[in-house]
Amino acid sequence: MKIKSLFINSAKPLLGSLPVLLGIILLIGLLNSANLFPLLSRLFTADGLFNPLIGAALGSIMAGNPVTSYVIGGELLGQGIGLTAVTAFMVAWVTVGIVQFPAEAFLLGKRFALWRNALSFILSILVAVITVWFL
Repeated sequence: MKIKSLFINSAKPLLGSLPVLLGIILLIGLLNSANLFPLLSRLFTADGLFNPLIGAALGSIMAGNPVTSYVIGGELLGQGIGLTAVTAFMVAWVTVGIVQFPAEAFLLGKRFALWRNALSFILSILVAVITVWFL
């Protein structure tokens, strides 16, 4: 009886995340059919800090949860986008929140929200560069 309740309790979060994963899979299919991944590949052709800057900017705008960032990051790597840009995208996706900024500013204060988002943006680029440098 205890195993059954443990199984049910562990299956609930998995079932709750299925709609999100299905939405991301459909979004990736839509991006593939609209040929946006090749456009992103051309966008990430510069060298140096420009690629992680673009990745962090896109991740900041398209905020989400870590599970979906792994799926999208894998697709971006499959399209030939560099690891530094994808890493900056994934870190910014999770830590910077342009979309939820108004709610954060209302609940925690505008100054705090601005500082947290600015530092998270800068650190997402630094983390990406340092991570790829160590690899």
